[in-house]
Amino acid sequence: MKQPIIALSIILVSILGILILNSAFIVDETQQVVITQFGEPVGGPIRDPGLNWKMPFIQEVHYFDKRILEWDGYPSEVPTRDKKFIWVDVTGRWQIEDPLKFLQTMHAETNAQSRLDDIMDGITRNFITRYALVEVVRASNQILEVEVEDQDISAESEYLEIEVGREKITRQILSSAREIVKEYGIALIDLRIKRINYIQSVQRKVFERMISERKRAAETLRSEGQGLRAEILGQKEKELKSITSEAYKKVQKIMGEGDAEATNIYGEAYSKDPEFYAFQNTLEKYPQTLKGGRLVLSTESDFLKFLKKVE
Repeated sequence: MKQPIIALSIILVSILGILILNSAFIVDETQQVVITQFGEPVGGPIRDPGLNWKMPFIQEVHYFDKRILEWDGYPSEVPTRDKKFIWVDVTGRWQIEDPLKFLQTMHAETNAQSRLDDIMDGITRNFITRYALVEVVRASNQILEVEVEDQDISAESEYLEIEVGREKITRQILSSAREIVKEYGIALIDLRIKRINYIQSVQRKVFERMISERKRAAETLRSEGQGLRAEILGQKEKELKSITSEAYKKVQKIMGEGDAEATNIYGEAYSKDPEFYAFQNTLEKYPQTLKGGRLVLSTESDFLKFLKKVE
């Protein structure tokens, strides 16, 4: 009799343990819970952390994160009011505010992420198309208060005055999206435009325009440089001619003074002994005159008078 009783006790204890294990559940501090019975919610959401109980087997526990979650959309091609096609990349932060409504509409976070993609893409596209590109890019008119030195190489749209601006457009998108996601038990905490860029075809044209503007600026600078170079070279030639002229004047003056002094020296020497000077001068000319040729002179020539005396 004892063995059947022991076996029955073991079975009852096992069943009781299974019931207890199936009835107890723990809510983490980062979680919130909704209990359903046969698919229908039972009671309100459980947000406080700790040990909780449910009816075993017939009730099911659904866990949802109560922290702020990240949503990061995909870049989408959007035309602006001024017909500029751009890529807009938006990111946001959201939270499961009503887990019961979230369970009934979304069932899981992955479904919510997909639904947010659709909602945010549509609302972003709707607002971006209402405004010109400059409104989407800039948040204020502060740039207009800065003195721009190089107006020629600047894009015209960069200095248009805005009326709304990027920040207000973002707040409009956020406000509109918040009203829609409330239906799913979601609270949209914040939303930001992460990046705006031209589509590839427009980007290529923008780059080509920038290159053209840079080339034009380079040509302007190069032309100014050539003009400055010509001016410097002209001034250099003018100064060089002035220096050369002044140097030539000084050289001629020095040479004239030297010739005058040499003439005076020759004159003084000649006056002391004119005959000796004539004799020496004639002897110096003999080698030059009689070298390598024939010279026919009269015997009465003064050129031969010293040779006659030798005889």
